[in-house]
Amino acid sequence: MSKKDCIAMLLAGGEGRRLSPLTNNLAKPAVPFGGEYRIIDFPLSNCANSGIHTVGVLTQYASESLHTHIGGGEPWGLYGSDADGVSLLAASPEDPCGYLGTADAIYKNLSFIDEHNPEDVLILSGDHIYSMDYRKLRDVHTTSGADATVSVMEVPLAEAHRFGIVGVDESMRIVNFVEKPTKPQSTLASMGIYIFKWSYLRKMLIEDSENPKSSHDFGKDIIPRMLRLDGKLYAYPFEGYWRDVGTVDSLWEAHMDLLEQDMEPHLEPDPHAWQTYSRDQYMGSGRSPISRTDEHDSSLSHWNNAVLGDVQRTVVFYGVQVAEGSVVVNSVLMPNVKIGRDVHIAYAIIGEGAIIKDGTRIEGSIGKIEVIAPHAVIEGSAFAPSTALNIQQT
Repeated sequence: MSKKDCIAMLLAGGEGRRLSPLTNNLAKPAVPFGGEYRIIDFPLSNCANSGIHTVGVLTQYASESLHTHIGGGEPWGLYGSDADGVSLLAASPEDPCGYLGTADAIYKNLSFIDEHNPEDVLILSGDHIYSMDYRKLRDVHTTSGADATVSVMEVPLAEAHRFGIVGVDESMRIVNFVEKPTKPQSTLASMGIYIFKWSYLRKMLIEDSENPKSSHDFGKDIIPRMLRLDGKLYAYPFEGYWRDVGTVDSLWEAHMDLLEQDMEPHLEPDPHAWQTYSRDQYMGSGRSPISRTDEHDSSLSHWNNAVLGDVQRTVVFYGVQVAEGSVVVNSVLMPNVKIGRDVHIAYAIIGEGAIIKDGTRIEGSIGKIEVIAPHAVIEGSAFAPSTALNIQQT
């Protein structure tokens, strides 16, 4: 797949309010994931493994955190000539509105896409965890002669209201699309992964930009309008692991999925079949991939850790310290977390660089995951949202 055939545009500008306080000063796609990675590493690695070497990353909120992580694209092999590589496309500081929506972000980068003059453009989200060979998606798109192809998967009916819901005929041609319906009529959900004929999408984006009533969003505006105009849209069913980690609960659940050895399909990448790359790995020479420990059913990074306490069903990132006498269960300890003695943590996500002092208790539950902000200093005998504590920012 050459650059002239298909390029990717990766939407990574969302503020991520539902992941607060992890995203107070960090772009959502830059949030750590899985002991070794950042969320954005997954779509970037998918591009690299799928032979897509021209990638535009559209950033806006806290863009410096993503720019620092992605850099020149070296860990993913996305660097080189002017024709190839990753390009960081931040919202213009001269535009007070920035990117108004997902479609508006692509529209405001028409010139970047036109420079490459691709046959197809792949639109991706920067906050999904999955491994996908985009070549298979494009093969289906090309064979069907579609104007647009939407990657879809079955979701539980109780969760269908969170997604764009797709209706298809027997040939998988899309016949209707409803963004986040209150009463879903189907469980076939859009994954927010689209491939378009560029000539077709370009025309639609220009027309959408001239509509003052549009919210300039693919799910709310572009896809429904294409259907109203009888565009040829098809669905591509995906059967692998995929999760939108845009909320605290979904981020915690995806980490717990890592620990489920018998879960199918499984999230954890197989380094022999599909490598997931990260600058964290690239810079941390000598680190080995995350591995599950049989005794505690946890996942531990093996780089610069000092885990002396009891850690059970927990994903532990690099640089973590857990002192003797402390117990951590059903939790996520992000990079460089420091936990003192006699601390008890359950059902929690501890943000990067946070310090939990001796004797502190952080007690969450399923459906009410406690989150400690990155670089916070927590000191107290109990922790809950209503509990006053000495919480400082370092």
